[in-house]
Amino acid sequence: MIRKITEAEARYAMTHGEFAPELRNSAPLVAIILTQSWCPQWRFMKAYLPEVDAYLNADKAGEQAYIYYLEYDLEDWYEEFLPFKENTFQNWDVPYVRYYRQGRLSGESNFIADRGFIAALTKQV
Repeated sequence: MIRKITEAEARYAMTHGEFAPELRNSAPLVAIILTQSWCPQWRFMKAYLPEVDAYLNADKAGEQAYIYYLEYDLEDWYEEFLPFKENTFQNWDVPYVRYYRQGRLSGESNFIADRGFIAALTKQV
């Protein structure tokens, strides 16, 4: 499953310094991508995500993966979210990816090719 993060989910993160447990625990493996729509590396990643999603969720009992993304430059609350993302997560580049296993942060990256994305999301912590 690939879906956009809602404003309410983003605001929860801004208030609490981390995404809600419901989001992080929505599948055994979760990736949250924070980016801006104009970024060429994001466009590359966005193009491969459907294939990655299909691969990760093909008959893998117990290892289901969900991918969430937010193109925060397109939101009315961009000016609020940008400093949160940069200061709280100490990351100034886009795309920025947070990987979760069983709801716990298991890694972070910026732009990454499809095989690296799969490896980062599925690695054992």
